[in-house]
Amino acid sequence: MSSSPSKSRPGLTTALAFAAGLLFAVGLALAGMTQPSKVIGFLDVTGAWDPSLAFVMVGAIAVYFAATRFVKGRSAPFAGGHFRLPTRRDLEPKLWIGAGLFGIGWGLAGYCPGPGIASLGTGALSALSFVGSMALGVLLYEGAQRLRGGREPSGSLV
Repeated sequence: MSSSPSKSRPGLTTALAFAAGLLFAVGLALAGMTQPSKVIGFLDVTGAWDPSLAFVMVGAIAVYFAATRFVKGRSAPFAGGHFRLPTRRDLEPKLWIGAGLFGIGWGLAGYCPGPGIASLGTGALSALSFVGSMALGVLLYEGAQRLRGGREPSGSLV
């Protein structure tokens, strides 16, 4: 949904982004998602399965559902500018491949991007290794896209 742009307030945008990121990191830590053993326990459905992260996921889906309804009812973001909501409805192969790689990485490392970045604060070598590998993967993908003459990736790390 697009809306008419309003005056942007970069200071407020930065403060809100920081507060949202901090809240997200604290939530991940409280839920145990920064502990690879907890995540792997959740994924081990044939062994000592720990279903507690399912409640975290259901809670996240509920918050997302409510927030999306709230955003669609507003004409512009609190911090100004305009909303940039997804409009595509198709599922291309890159999405399926990316989702598969995400799942494999999550299962092998016990981290996904958010908890991996949040875990950097603990100084854990596993978190540093995961985030470094993830960043390298992004850079390799973007480099391959440029070599193939594909469009410039948006939201890149470089």
